[in-house]
Amino acid sequence: MTLPGQGPLQLLAQPSYEAGEPEYVYVALANGEWHGSHLYPKAPEDSAHALAIVADAAQDTVAERLWQAWPLCVEHDLGLHTRDVEGLLSWWCAGRRPGGGRGHICAAVGALDTF
Repeated sequence: MTLPGQGPLQLLAQPSYEAGEPEYVYVALANGEWHGSHLYPKAPEDSAHALAIVADAAQDTVAERLWQAWPLCVEHDLGLHTRDVEGLLSWWCAGRRPGGGRGHICAAVGALDTF
């Protein structure tokens, strides 16, 4: 699932300002615009942590370039946040549900299309 009315987000590599250094990689909109810091070339060995960094960078780019929260909970129209749930990185909503429960998981990160 991508942003409604937008193409898919992408990883965009830009040359380093320093000779011999690796490229800078950003999470960008389909049109190539990005915002925020680059992803560090020495990503954590834990794939869930690396995925969380990319998901957070995607949210930063969307928020700053399009001025909107993303992704949104369809039930509460609230922005979602990443949360580790039993070893699975998930999109979590803080919205209240019937019966008094506060907060719920919407989908695994990378599986919003099933939501």
